[in-house]
Amino acid sequence: MEAKTKSKHNHHNHTLVTDIDIEVKNIIQKELERQRSQIILIASENFTSQEVIRTMGSVLTNKYAEGYPKNRYYAGCEYMDEIEELARERAKKLFGCTYSNVQPHSGVQANTAIFVALLKPGDKILSMNLRDGGHLSHGHFQNISGKYFQIYTYGVDPRTEVIDYEDVRKIAMKVKPRLIITGASSYSRIIDFKKFREIADEVGAYLMADIAHIAGLIAGKCHPTSIGHAHFTTGTTHKTLRGPRGGLILSDSEYQEIIDRAVFPGTQGGPLMHVIAAKAVAFREAMKDSFIEYSKRIIENSQALCSYLKDEGFRIVSGGTDNHLFLIDLTNMNMTGKEAEEALSSVGIILNKNVIPFDKLNPNITSGIRIGTPAVTTQGMGKEEMYEIGSMISYTLKNRDNPTKLKEVGNRVRKLAEDFPVYTNFVN
Repeated sequence: MEAKTKSKHNHHNHTLVTDIDIEVKNIIQKELERQRSQIILIASENFTSQEVIRTMGSVLTNKYAEGYPKNRYYAGCEYMDEIEELARERAKKLFGCTYSNVQPHSGVQANTAIFVALLKPGDKILSMNLRDGGHLSHGHFQNISGKYFQIYTYGVDPRTEVIDYEDVRKIAMKVKPRLIITGASSYSRIIDFKKFREIADEVGAYLMADIAHIAGLIAGKCHPTSIGHAHFTTGTTHKTLRGPRGGLILSDSEYQEIIDRAVFPGTQGGPLMHVIAAKAVAFREAMKDSFIEYSKRIIENSQALCSYLKDEGFRIVSGGTDNHLFLIDLTNMNMTGKEAEEALSSVGIILNKNVIPFDKLNPNITSGIRIGTPAVTTQGMGKEEMYEIGSMISYTLKNRDNPTKLKEVGNRVRKLAEDFPVYTNFVN
């Protein structure tokens, strides 16, 4: 009897002892060092708080919670209900709406759920051309949205490179879509949700606003909100919102039943409860006055960096920016986006190549680069640092074939990153 108890005890211990995976731990450590030593200008990236990271690594990951609060398919979900209700309530309060769904695993999943809720295969969607700033999940032929629905697109005016709302209206009148999508992944100007709703109403369409990129700016009261204009708002909780990687749907409570059903069981199974808890943490952080200040600084930094590079002779798409990002057309510099991304990456400045309106090069090469300021703003950088970064970008691209000069910039990049450290007391 005694031996039996002992063996059971040993087995119990064995299952809960932490066996450190050195290989994985080392790779995470290398990534932490990379994030600490480089300048991150990818518009869709940010540094979350350590509280968000800690929450994602919690025991909530152990629990299956298919369904919704008070209506789960598994027992033992009472605390999952509390977490999800808290996240939902905070999302509604933060964005000023009457319904939220915090279960989508990503922005694309949130978009797909709206399609499932509203559309039948073959229905018409009018969305922004990917080349002019739209997103893959708004109708790209290789995405589920492009395979299941008839996609029509609007773009930017060739002269101003901003959305021409009258043109959008003309296309909508002609196409008569069931759904109009607004929102972008590389558009640097304010989006007028009110005008889009007027167009949608005129043609009898639903309006979906994908605010993945600007959710934080809307929460921080630095961009007009889609709430009250769009029937459905989808977004991500990372990027400018500075939360965990995940999706979000906001709407009016009248649509609760169709959206809830479209998320589960329509497009997903069990929700990621550890991520939903981290979303709740991020929503609380975004309700603070300091977050409004942060959002303002993101835009100030974006405009300062944009203005500096414009003075250095770089052509800015649409001539400037109203938000957290801008695009540079490198055609006059006689280099491709891919070449620029690689040169900057070699000195520790991380951004991405990006198609520009009316781009003649393919998406793997591109004529442009996209620059965003959410991450460097989280680090505490301001206008002076933006001028320093602008100087390093310009110097790198103009001397991209000179290894000595590139090495010099690399040292400047590391020095600047060290002056604005992230996760200094991080325990891996």
